Amino acid sequence: MSRTLYLIAYDVRCPKRLAKVGRYFHSYRVAGQKSVPEIWVTPAELQRIQHDLQHLLNTQVDHLQVIALDPRQQRHCLGQGHTFTTPFFSVV
Repeated sequence: MSRTLYLIAYDVRCPKRLAKVGRYFHSYRVAGQKSVPEIWVTPAELQRIQHDLQHLLNTQVDHLQVIALDPRQQRHCLGQGHTFTTPFFSVV
């Protein structure tokens, strides 16, 4: 099953929920900053993530965006930024 690179951006108002969401993405994260991780997932994993986050977030006040990134597009990082450059990925 093919994987796609996504950029996740979230703004969670409650510090307790924010910590839970940060821990949730820890195992999916391949790059990015604290509240803007890059994840490399299959369509089934993405569906699972979206389902799980409906239970972790308060949709009345929290905000989350899932943005598909085109792996063919050249990416640039300034400062201490790092890009995900591995041509393949496996989950053990």
